[in-house]
Amino acid sequence: MNPVVLIAEELAPAAIEVLAHDFDVRHVDGTDRPALLSALAEADAVIVRSATQIDAEAISAAPRLKVVARAGVGLDNVEVPAATARGVMVVNAPTSNIVSAAEQAVALLLAVARNTASASAALKAGEWKRSKYTGVELQGKTVGVVGLGRIGVLFAQRIAAFGTRLIAYDPYIQPARAAQLGVRLVGLEELLREADFISIHLPKTPETVGLIGEKELAIVKPGVRIVNAARGGLVDEQALADAIAEGRVAGAGVDVYAKEPCTASPLFAFDNVVATPHLGASTHEAQDKAGLAVAKSVKLALQGEFVPDAVNVQAGGVVAEDVRPLLPLAEKLGRAFTAVAGGIAASVTVEVRGEIVNHDVSVLKLAATKGLFSSVVEEQVTYVNAPHLAAERGVEVALVTQAETVDHPNLVTIRGALPDGRTVSVSGTVAHTGARDVLKLTEVDGFDVEIGAEGILLFLRYADRPGVVGTVGTLLGEAGINIAAMQVARREAGGETLMTLTVDQALGAELLTSAADSIGATAASAADLRDE
Repeated sequence: MNPVVLIAEELAPAAIEVLAHDFDVRHVDGTDRPALLSALAEADAVIVRSATQIDAEAISAAPRLKVVARAGVGLDNVEVPAATARGVMVVNAPTSNIVSAAEQAVALLLAVARNTASASAALKAGEWKRSKYTGVELQGKTVGVVGLGRIGVLFAQRIAAFGTRLIAYDPYIQPARAAQLGVRLVGLEELLREADFISIHLPKTPETVGLIGEKELAIVKPGVRIVNAARGGLVDEQALADAIAEGRVAGAGVDVYAKEPCTASPLFAFDNVVATPHLGASTHEAQDKAGLAVAKSVKLALQGEFVPDAVNVQAGGVVAEDVRPLLPLAEKLGRAFTAVAGGIAASVTVEVRGEIVNHDVSVLKLAATKGLFSSVVEEQVTYVNAPHLAAERGVEVALVTQAETVDHPNLVTIRGALPDGRTVSVSGTVAHTGARDVLKLTEVDGFDVEIGAEGILLFLRYADRPGVVGTVGTLLGEAGINIAAMQVARREAGGETLMTLTVDQALGAELLTSAADSIGATAASAADLRDE
Protein backbone atom coordinates (compact mmCIF):
# COMPACT_ATOMS: atom_id res chain seq x y z
CA MET A 1 0.00 0.00 0.00
CA ASN A 2 1.40 3.38 -1.02
CA PRO A 3 1.70 6.14 1.58
CA VAL A 4 -1.30 8.47 1.68
CA VAL A 5 -0.80 12.16 0.90
CA LEU A 6 -3.81 14.22 1.95
CA ILE A 7 -4.31 17.52 0.11
CA ALA A 8 -6.52 19.81 2.19
CA GLU A 9 -6.54 22.87 -0.07
CA GLU A 10 -6.12 23.69 -3.75
CA LEU A 11 -2.72 22.71 -5.12
CA ALA A 12 -1.15 23.30 -8.52
CA PRO A 13 -1.71 20.39 -10.96
CA ALA A 14 2.05 20.15 -11.52
CA ALA A 15 2.54 19.58 -7.79
CA ILE A 16 -0.07 16.83 -7.70
CA GLU A 17 1.66 15.20 -10.64
CA VAL A 18 4.92 15.03 -8.64
CA LEU A 19 3.13 12.96 -6.00
CA ALA A 20 0.68 10.91 -8.05
CA HIS A 21 3.16 8.29 -9.28
CA ASP A 22 4.43 7.17 -5.87
CA PHE A 23 1.63 7.96 -3.42
CA ASP A 24 -2.07 7.58 -2.84
CA VAL A 25 -3.20 11.20 -3.27
CA ARG A 26 -6.47 12.06 -1.55
CA HIS A 27 -8.39 15.31 -1.20
CA VAL A 28 -10.42 16.83 1.63
CA ASP A 29 -11.85 20.25 2.42
CA GLY A 30 -9.49 21.40 5.15
CA THR A 31 -12.02 23.90 6.48
CA ASP A 32 -14.50 21.06 7.18
CA ARG A 33 -13.08 20.07 10.56
CA PRO A 34 -14.87 16.71 11.03
CA ALA A 35 -13.99 15.64 7.48
CA LEU A 36 -10.36 16.71 7.98
CA LEU A 37 -9.93 14.79 11.25
CA SER A 38 -11.48 11.70 9.70
CA ALA A 39 -9.26 11.84 6.62
CA LEU A 40 -6.13 12.39 8.71
CA ALA A 41 -6.56 8.97 10.32
CA GLU A 42 -4.94 7.32 7.27
CA ALA A 43 -2.64 10.13 6.17
CA ASP A 44 1.14 9.85 6.03
CA ALA A 45 1.40 13.46 4.89
CA VAL A 46 -0.93 16.45 4.69
CA ILE A 47 -0.52 19.52 2.50
CA VAL A 48 -2.27 22.77 3.44
CA ARG A 49 -2.24 26.44 2.56
CA SER A 50 -3.47 29.05 5.04
CA ALA A 51 -7.09 28.07 5.72
CA THR A 52 -6.56 24.62 7.26
CA GLN A 53 -5.62 24.42 10.95
CA ILE A 54 -3.14 21.65 11.78
CA ASP A 55 -3.06 21.84 15.56
CA ALA A 56 -2.41 19.30 18.32
CA GLU A 57 -5.87 17.80 17.88
CA ALA A 58 -5.32 17.27 14.15
CA ILE A 59 -1.88 15.77 14.72
CA SER A 60 -3.29 13.40 17.37
CA ALA A 61 -5.92 12.28 14.85
CA ALA A 62 -3.18 11.17 12.44
CA PRO A 63 -1.21 8.25 13.95
CA ARG A 64 0.65 7.61 10.67
CA LEU A 65 1.53 11.24 10.01
CA LYS A 66 5.15 11.88 9.06
CA VAL A 67 5.06 15.32 7.47
CA VAL A 68 2.93 18.46 7.44
CA ALA A 69 3.55 20.70 4.44
CA ARG A 70 2.44 24.31 4.15
CA ALA A 71 2.35 25.46 0.52
CA GLY A 72 3.52 28.95 1.39
CA VAL A 73 5.88 30.84 3.67
CA GLY A 74 4.08 31.36 7.00
CA LEU A 75 3.25 28.65 9.51
CA ASP A 76 0.65 30.45 11.61
CA ASN A 77 -1.87 27.64 11.01
CA VAL A 78 0.48 24.78 11.95
CA GLU A 79 1.24 23.98 15.59
CA VAL A 80 4.92 23.23 15.11
CA PRO A 81 5.73 22.27 18.76
CA ALA A 82 2.98 19.62 18.74
CA ALA A 83 4.31 18.23 15.47
CA THR A 84 7.88 18.19 16.76
CA ALA A 85 6.86 16.36 19.93
CA ARG A 86 5.33 13.65 17.75
CA GLY A 87 8.35 13.48 15.44
CA VAL A 88 6.32 14.90 12.56
CA MET A 89 8.32 16.96 10.10
CA VAL A 90 6.96 20.39 9.19
CA VAL A 91 7.99 21.88 5.86
CA ASN A 92 7.06 25.02 3.98
CA ALA A 93 8.11 26.82 0.81
CA PRO A 94 10.23 29.68 2.17
CA THR A 95 11.29 31.14 -1.17
CA SER A 96 8.20 30.44 -3.27
CA ASN A 97 6.59 33.87 -2.97
CA ILE A 98 9.51 36.18 -2.32
CA VAL A 99 9.44 37.73 -5.79
CA SER A 100 5.65 38.12 -5.70
CA ALA A 101 5.77 39.68 -2.23
CA ALA A 102 8.50 42.14 -3.24
CA GLU A 103 6.58 43.10 -6.38
CA GLN A 104 3.39 43.60 -4.34
CA ALA A 105 5.22 46.04 -2.07
CA VAL A 106 6.50 47.94 -5.12
CA ALA A 107 2.98 47.99 -6.58
CA LEU A 108 1.49 49.36 -3.37
CA LEU A 109 4.18 52.01 -3.06
CA LEU A 110 3.60 53.21 -6.63
CA ALA A 111 -0.17 53.14 -6.20
CA VAL A 112 0.07 55.25 -3.04
CA ALA A 113 2.53 57.69 -4.64
CA ARG A 114 0.23 58.29 -7.62
CA ASN A 115 -3.19 57.91 -5.93
CA THR A 116 -3.98 55.19 -8.43
CA ALA A 117 -6.75 53.35 -6.58
CA SER A 118 -8.79 56.41 -5.58
CA ALA A 119 -8.40 58.01 -9.01
CA SER A 120 -9.58 54.81 -10.67
CA ALA A 121 -12.61 54.56 -8.37
CA ALA A 122 -13.52 58.22 -9.00
CA LEU A 123 -13.28 57.90 -12.76
CA LYS A 124 -15.44 54.78 -12.74
CA ALA A 125 -17.97 56.74 -10.68
CA GLY A 126 -18.14 59.36 -13.42
CA GLU A 127 -15.67 61.95 -12.04
CA TRP A 128 -12.84 63.47 -14.11
CA LYS A 129 -10.73 65.27 -11.51
CA ARG A 130 -7.11 65.21 -12.56
CA SER A 131 -5.84 67.85 -10.14
CA LYS A 132 -7.38 66.14 -7.12
CA TYR A 133 -5.21 63.10 -7.61
CA THR A 134 -1.83 64.71 -8.24
CA GLY A 135 0.88 62.43 -6.92
CA VAL A 136 4.63 62.48 -6.28
CA GLU A 137 7.63 61.02 -8.09
CA LEU A 138 9.97 58.44 -6.59
CA GLN A 139 13.11 59.77 -8.27
CA GLY A 140 15.39 61.50 -5.82
CA LYS A 141 13.34 60.42 -2.80
CA THR A 142 14.62 58.49 0.21
CA VAL A 143 13.11 55.04 0.64
CA GLY A 144 13.47 53.36 4.02
CA VAL A 145 13.47 49.56 4.01
CA VAL A 146 12.68 48.02 7.40
CA GLY A 147 14.17 44.54 7.21
CA LEU A 148 16.78 43.42 4.66
CA GLY A 149 15.87 39.77 4.46
CA ARG A 150 15.28 38.02 1.16
CA ILE A 151 12.13 39.98 0.32
CA GLY A 152 13.54 43.26 1.62
CA VAL A 153 16.58 42.84 -0.62
CA LEU A 154 14.44 42.09 -3.68
CA PHE A 155 12.31 45.15 -2.92
CA ALA A 156 15.39 47.35 -2.50
CA GLN A 157 16.89 46.14 -5.78
CA ARG A 158 13.69 46.92 -7.65
CA ILE A 159 12.97 50.28 -6.07
CA ALA A 160 16.58 51.41 -6.64
CA ALA A 161 15.84 51.42 -10.38
CA PHE A 162 13.59 54.46 -9.83
CA GLY A 163 16.57 56.60 -8.87
CA THR A 164 15.88 56.53 -5.16
CA ARG A 165 18.23 56.81 -2.18
CA LEU A 166 18.02 53.68 -0.03
CA ILE A 167 18.39 53.47 3.73
CA ALA A 168 17.55 50.44 5.84
CA TYR A 169 17.05 49.31 9.40
CA ASP A 170 18.07 45.73 10.16
CA PRO A 171 20.12 44.93 13.28
CA TYR A 172 21.01 41.49 11.97
CA ILE A 173 22.77 42.44 8.73
CA GLN A 174 26.39 43.52 8.41
CA PRO A 175 27.10 47.04 7.08
CA ALA A 176 29.37 45.57 4.37
CA ARG A 177 26.51 43.45 3.02
CA ALA A 178 24.19 46.48 2.99
CA ALA A 179 26.85 48.51 1.18
CA GLN A 180 27.07 45.82 -1.51
CA LEU A 181 23.36 46.33 -2.07
CA GLY A 182 23.74 50.10 -2.30
CA VAL A 183 21.90 50.59 0.98
CA ARG A 184 22.99 52.69 3.98
CA LEU A 185 22.23 51.10 7.34
CA VAL A 186 20.68 53.39 9.95
CA GLY A 187 18.83 53.08 13.23
CA LEU A 188 15.05 52.83 13.21
CA GLU A 189 14.56 56.36 14.55
CA GLU A 190 16.85 57.84 11.88
CA LEU A 191 15.00 55.92 9.18
CA LEU A 192 11.65 57.22 10.39
CA ARG A 193 12.90 60.82 10.39
CA GLU A 194 14.58 60.69 6.96
CA ALA A 195 12.45 58.50 4.72
CA ASP A 196 9.93 59.82 2.20
CA PHE A 197 8.66 56.24 1.75
CA ILE A 198 8.86 53.35 4.21
CA SER A 199 8.34 49.70 3.32
CA ILE A 200 8.17 46.99 6.00
CA HIS A 201 9.79 43.59 5.35
CA LEU A 202 10.11 41.84 8.73
CA PRO A 203 8.88 38.50 10.07
CA LYS A 204 6.23 38.55 12.77
CA THR A 205 7.85 37.85 16.13
CA PRO A 206 7.19 39.04 19.71
CA GLU A 207 9.92 41.65 19.13
CA THR A 208 8.49 43.02 15.87
CA VAL A 209 4.76 43.15 16.69
CA GLY A 210 3.80 46.82 17.04
CA LEU A 211 7.24 47.95 15.86
CA ILE A 212 5.67 50.97 14.16
CA GLY A 213 3.18 52.43 16.64
CA GLU A 214 2.02 55.79 17.95
CA LYS A 215 5.44 56.76 19.30
CA GLU A 216 7.23 55.93 16.05
CA LEU A 217 4.62 57.61 13.85
CA ALA A 218 5.00 60.80 15.89
CA ILE A 219 8.57 61.30 14.62
CA VAL A 220 8.19 60.36 10.95
CA LYS A 221 9.07 62.84 8.21
CA PRO A 222 5.91 64.82 7.39
CA GLY A 223 4.26 63.51 4.21
CA VAL A 224 5.79 60.04 4.44
CA ARG A 225 4.02 57.16 2.72
CA ILE A 226 4.13 53.75 4.42
CA VAL A 227 3.74 50.27 2.91
CA ASN A 228 3.23 47.03 4.82
CA ALA A 229 3.06 43.89 2.70
CA ALA A 230 4.91 41.72 5.23
CA ARG A 231 2.85 40.69 8.26
CA GLY A 232 -0.18 42.17 9.99
CA GLY A 233 0.45 43.74 13.38
CA LEU A 234 3.91 45.10 12.60
CA VAL A 235 2.27 48.50 12.11
CA ASP A 236 -0.40 49.56 14.60
CA GLU A 237 -3.42 50.09 12.32
CA GLN A 238 -5.23 52.56 14.61
CA ALA A 239 -2.07 54.59 15.17
CA LEU A 240 -1.45 54.68 11.42
CA ALA A 241 -5.05 55.80 10.80
CA ASP A 242 -4.64 58.58 13.35
CA ALA A 243 -1.40 59.73 11.73
CA ILE A 244 -3.09 59.83 8.32
CA ALA A 245 -6.06 61.74 9.73
CA GLU A 246 -3.66 64.30 11.24
CA GLY A 247 -1.79 64.67 7.96
CA ARG A 248 1.57 63.49 9.27
CA VAL A 249 1.40 60.45 6.98
CA ALA A 250 0.38 61.24 3.38
CA GLY A 251 -0.80 57.74 2.54
CA ALA A 252 -0.34 54.02 3.07
CA GLY A 253 -0.39 50.76 1.16
CA VAL A 254 -1.58 47.86 3.29
CA ASP A 255 -1.79 44.18 2.28
CA VAL A 256 -1.76 42.53 5.71
CA TYR A 257 -3.74 42.99 8.92
CA ALA A 258 -3.50 42.10 12.59
CA LYS A 259 -6.55 39.86 12.26
CA GLU A 260 -7.43 38.19 8.99
CA PRO A 261 -9.76 37.93 7.15
CA CYS A 262 -10.21 41.67 7.67
CA THR A 263 -13.22 43.50 6.25
CA ALA A 264 -13.28 46.41 8.69
CA SER A 265 -10.31 48.59 9.59
CA PRO A 266 -9.95 52.27 10.52
CA LEU A 267 -7.63 52.52 7.50
CA PHE A 268 -10.43 51.75 5.06
CA ALA A 269 -11.97 55.19 5.63
CA PHE A 270 -9.20 57.02 3.75
CA ASP A 271 -8.96 57.56 -0.01
CA ASN A 272 -5.17 57.81 0.28
CA VAL A 273 -4.90 54.26 1.65
CA VAL A 274 -4.56 51.45 -0.88
CA ALA A 275 -5.80 48.29 0.84
CA THR A 276 -5.60 44.78 -0.60
CA PRO A 277 -6.65 41.43 0.93
CA HIS A 278 -3.24 39.82 1.57
CA LEU A 279 -2.27 39.38 -2.07
CA GLY A 280 1.49 39.18 -1.54
CA ALA A 281 1.68 35.55 -2.63
CA SER A 282 -1.33 35.66 -4.94
CA THR A 283 0.31 35.18 -8.30
CA HIS A 284 0.08 32.11 -10.49
CA GLU A 285 3.85 31.81 -10.39
CA ALA A 286 4.07 31.91 -6.59
CA GLN A 287 1.27 29.39 -6.17
CA ASP A 288 2.92 27.00 -8.61
CA LYS A 289 6.33 27.43 -6.96
CA ALA A 290 4.89 26.80 -3.49
CA GLY A 291 3.00 23.71 -4.57
CA LEU A 292 5.95 22.21 -6.40
CA ALA A 293 8.36 22.98 -3.55
CA VAL A 294 6.28 21.29 -0.85
CA ALA A 295 5.37 18.37 -3.12
CA LYS A 296 9.09 17.67 -3.61
CA SER A 297 9.69 18.04 0.14
CA VAL A 298 6.85 15.62 0.95
CA LYS A 299 8.27 13.12 -1.50
CA LEU A 300 11.72 13.35 0.08
CA ALA A 301 10.28 13.04 3.60
CA LEU A 302 8.18 9.97 2.80
CA GLN A 303 11.17 8.36 1.12
CA GLY A 304 13.16 8.84 4.32
CA GLU A 305 15.54 11.39 2.83
CA PHE A 306 16.73 14.66 4.30
CA VAL A 307 14.49 17.66 3.60
CA PRO A 308 16.29 21.03 3.43
CA ASP A 309 13.07 23.03 3.95
CA ALA A 310 12.07 21.26 7.18
CA VAL A 311 11.51 23.99 9.75
CA ASN A 312 11.76 21.76 12.83
CA VAL A 313 14.93 19.85 11.96
CA GLN A 314 18.04 20.99 13.81
CA ALA A 315 20.38 20.71 10.82
CA GLY A 316 18.15 22.31 8.23
CA GLY A 317 19.49 24.00 5.13
CA VAL A 318 20.94 23.00 1.80
CA VAL A 319 22.98 19.78 1.84
CA ALA A 320 25.86 19.68 -0.63
CA GLU A 321 25.45 17.14 -3.42
CA ASP A 322 28.67 15.39 -2.37
CA VAL A 323 27.34 15.00 1.18
CA ARG A 324 23.93 13.55 0.25
CA PRO A 325 25.14 9.94 -0.40
CA LEU A 326 26.63 9.88 3.11
CA LEU A 327 23.24 10.54 4.75
CA PRO A 328 21.93 6.97 4.36
CA LEU A 329 25.40 5.66 5.22
CA ALA A 330 25.50 7.57 8.52
CA GLU A 331 22.00 6.40 9.42
CA LYS A 332 22.82 2.76 8.66
CA LEU A 333 26.04 2.99 10.63
CA GLY A 334 23.96 4.24 13.55
CA ARG A 335 21.72 1.18 13.30
CA ALA A 336 24.72 -1.15 13.01
CA PHE A 337 26.39 0.50 16.02
CA THR A 338 23.36 -0.05 18.25
CA ALA A 339 23.17 -3.69 17.15
CA VAL A 340 26.86 -4.37 17.82
CA ALA A 341 26.78 -2.44 21.12
CA GLY A 342 23.67 -4.31 22.25
CA GLY A 343 22.06 -1.15 23.58
CA ILE A 344 22.28 2.60 23.89
CA ALA A 345 25.66 4.22 24.39
CA ALA A 346 26.36 6.81 27.07
CA SER A 347 28.11 9.06 24.56
CA VAL A 348 28.74 8.89 20.83
CA THR A 349 31.14 10.60 18.46
CA VAL A 350 30.47 10.77 14.74
CA GLU A 351 33.82 11.05 12.96
CA VAL A 352 33.86 12.23 9.34
CA ARG A 353 37.11 12.06 7.38
CA GLY A 354 38.21 12.99 3.90
CA GLU A 355 37.83 15.91 1.52
CA ILE A 356 34.10 15.77 2.19
CA VAL A 357 34.68 17.84 5.33
CA ASN A 358 35.28 20.86 3.12
CA HIS A 359 31.47 20.90 3.01
CA ASP A 360 29.11 21.35 5.96
CA VAL A 361 28.68 17.77 7.23
CA SER A 362 26.76 18.55 10.43
CA VAL A 363 23.70 16.81 8.99
CA LEU A 364 25.59 13.48 9.20
CA LYS A 365 25.48 13.70 12.99
CA LEU A 366 21.72 14.06 12.77
CA ALA A 367 21.42 11.10 10.38
CA ALA A 368 23.59 8.95 12.65
CA THR A 369 21.48 9.89 15.68
CA LYS A 370 18.35 8.85 13.80
CA GLY A 371 19.93 5.47 13.11
CA LEU A 372 21.12 4.99 16.69
CA PHE A 373 17.55 4.98 18.04
CA SER A 374 15.59 3.44 15.16
CA SER A 375 15.57 -0.06 16.65
CA VAL A 376 15.42 0.72 20.37
CA VAL A 377 12.35 2.92 20.79
CA GLU A 378 8.75 2.13 20.00
CA GLU A 379 7.95 5.47 18.42
CA GLN A 380 8.85 6.47 14.89
CA VAL A 381 12.34 7.98 14.79
CA THR A 382 12.77 10.90 12.39
CA TYR A 383 15.18 13.71 11.68
CA VAL A 384 12.84 15.80 13.80
CA ASN A 385 12.74 13.89 17.08
CA ALA A 386 16.10 12.06 17.00
CA PRO A 387 17.94 14.82 18.92
CA HIS A 388 15.13 14.91 21.50
CA LEU A 389 15.32 11.13 21.98
CA ALA A 390 19.07 11.42 22.57
CA ALA A 391 18.62 14.28 25.04
CA GLU A 392 15.88 12.45 26.95
CA ARG A 393 18.19 9.47 27.40
CA GLY A 394 21.22 11.56 28.29
CA VAL A 395 23.16 10.51 25.20
CA GLU A 396 25.64 13.11 24.04
CA VAL A 397 26.36 13.00 20.29
CA ALA A 398 29.39 14.92 19.04
CA LEU A 399 30.82 15.53 15.57
CA VAL A 400 34.53 15.40 14.72
CA THR A 401 35.94 16.12 11.26
CA GLN A 402 39.36 15.47 9.75
CA ALA A 403 40.45 16.28 6.22
CA GLU A 404 42.89 13.38 5.94
CA THR A 405 41.82 9.76 5.67
CA VAL A 406 43.39 6.39 4.91
CA ASP A 407 42.37 3.92 2.17
CA HIS A 408 39.04 5.61 1.40
CA PRO A 409 38.19 9.02 -0.11
CA ASN A 410 35.54 9.48 2.59
CA LEU A 411 35.00 7.64 5.84
CA VAL A 412 32.34 7.90 8.53
CA THR A 413 32.93 6.30 11.93
CA ILE A 414 30.55 6.06 14.84
CA ARG A 415 32.40 5.51 18.09
CA GLY A 416 30.67 5.25 21.42
CA ALA A 417 31.29 4.57 25.08
CA LEU A 418 28.88 2.14 26.72
CA PRO A 419 27.68 2.37 30.32
CA ASP A 420 29.83 -0.67 31.24
CA GLY A 421 32.99 1.08 30.05
CA ARG A 422 33.36 -0.71 26.72
CA THR A 423 34.04 1.23 23.52
CA VAL A 424 32.38 0.16 20.26
CA SER A 425 32.89 1.48 16.75
CA VAL A 426 31.62 0.92 13.21
CA SER A 427 32.92 2.59 10.06
CA GLY A 428 31.74 2.86 6.49
CA THR A 429 32.26 4.58 3.18
CA VAL A 430 30.46 5.35 -0.06
CA ALA A 431 32.05 3.85 -3.15
CA HIS A 432 31.10 5.43 -6.46
CA THR A 433 30.68 2.77 -9.16
CA GLY A 434 29.41 4.36 -12.32
CA ALA A 435 25.98 5.85 -11.75
CA ARG A 436 25.44 3.99 -8.47
CA ASP A 437 26.63 4.76 -4.98
CA VAL A 438 27.52 1.65 -2.99
CA LEU A 439 27.42 1.87 0.82
CA LYS A 440 29.99 -0.34 2.55
CA LEU A 441 30.97 -1.29 6.07
CA THR A 442 34.74 -1.06 6.44
CA GLU A 443 35.23 -1.73 10.15
CA VAL A 444 33.21 -3.25 12.96
CA ASP A 445 34.53 -2.92 16.50
CA GLY A 446 38.15 -2.98 15.42
CA PHE A 447 37.81 -5.71 12.77
CA ASP A 448 38.50 -4.73 9.16
CA VAL A 449 35.61 -5.76 6.92
CA GLU A 450 34.34 -4.92 3.46
CA ILE A 451 30.69 -5.80 3.03
CA GLY A 452 27.66 -3.96 1.75
CA ALA A 453 25.80 -1.82 4.29
CA GLU A 454 22.45 -3.13 3.18
CA GLY A 455 19.90 -5.80 3.98
CA ILE A 456 19.97 -7.70 7.27
CA LEU A 457 23.42 -8.17 8.77
CA LEU A 458 24.40 -10.73 11.40
CA PHE A 459 27.46 -10.23 13.57
CA LEU A 460 28.89 -13.30 15.36
CA ARG A 461 32.02 -13.06 17.51
CA TYR A 462 33.83 -16.25 18.50
CA ALA A 463 37.23 -17.92 18.93
CA ASP A 464 38.74 -18.87 15.55
CA ARG A 465 38.68 -22.59 14.75
CA PRO A 466 37.91 -24.88 11.78
CA GLY A 467 34.31 -25.72 10.83
CA VAL A 468 32.56 -22.63 12.18
CA VAL A 469 31.55 -21.26 8.78
CA GLY A 470 30.06 -24.61 7.79
CA THR A 471 28.17 -24.92 11.06
CA VAL A 472 26.55 -21.51 10.68
CA GLY A 473 25.75 -22.07 7.01
CA THR A 474 24.11 -25.42 7.74
CA LEU A 475 22.05 -24.05 10.61
CA LEU A 476 20.75 -21.13 8.59
CA GLY A 477 20.11 -23.33 5.56
CA GLU A 478 18.02 -25.72 7.60
CA ALA A 479 16.01 -22.74 8.82
CA GLY A 480 15.40 -21.60 5.25
CA ILE A 481 17.60 -18.48 5.63
CA ASN A 482 19.59 -17.65 2.52
CA ILE A 483 23.04 -16.11 2.92
CA ALA A 484 23.71 -13.34 0.40
CA ALA A 485 27.22 -12.45 1.55
CA MET A 486 29.68 -13.50 4.25
CA GLN A 487 33.01 -12.27 5.53
CA VAL A 488 35.25 -13.53 8.30
CA ALA A 489 37.75 -11.17 9.93
CA ARG A 490 40.30 -12.14 12.55
CA ARG A 491 43.23 -10.49 14.17
CA GLU A 492 45.32 -13.68 14.25
CA ALA A 493 44.91 -17.43 13.68
CA GLY A 494 43.06 -18.97 16.61
CA GLY A 495 42.24 -15.57 18.01
CA GLU A 496 39.05 -13.57 18.36
CA THR A 497 37.08 -13.55 15.11
CA LEU A 498 34.11 -11.66 13.70
CA MET A 499 31.79 -13.25 11.16
CA THR A 500 29.55 -10.83 9.27
CA LEU A 501 26.73 -12.22 7.14
CA THR A 502 24.11 -10.61 4.95
CA VAL A 503 20.90 -12.66 4.93
CA ASP A 504 17.69 -12.33 2.96
CA GLN A 505 15.27 -12.34 5.87
CA ALA A 506 15.17 -11.48 9.53
CA LEU A 507 16.08 -14.06 12.15
CA GLY A 508 14.01 -14.49 15.25
CA ALA A 509 15.70 -14.13 18.61
CA GLU A 510 15.56 -17.90 19.12
CA LEU A 511 17.36 -18.68 15.85
CA LEU A 512 20.00 -16.03 16.48
CA THR A 513 20.66 -17.49 19.92
CA SER A 514 20.83 -20.99 18.45
CA ALA A 515 23.38 -19.87 15.85
CA ALA A 516 25.50 -18.24 18.54
CA ASP A 517 25.35 -21.28 20.81
CA SER A 518 26.30 -23.65 17.97
CA ILE A 519 29.70 -21.98 17.59
CA GLY A 520 30.24 -20.84 21.15
CA ALA A 521 29.94 -17.19 20.15
CA THR A 522 30.81 -14.62 22.78
CA ALA A 523 28.48 -12.08 21.15
CA ALA A 524 25.76 -12.17 18.51
CA SER A 525 23.60 -9.43 17.07
CA ALA A 526 21.58 -8.48 14.00
CA ALA A 527 21.19 -5.10 12.29
CA ASP A 528 18.38 -4.35 9.87
CA LEU A 529 19.91 -2.00 7.31
CA ARG A 530 17.12 -2.31 4.76
CA ASP A 531 15.86 0.96 3.32
CA GLU A 532 12.77 2.13 5.16
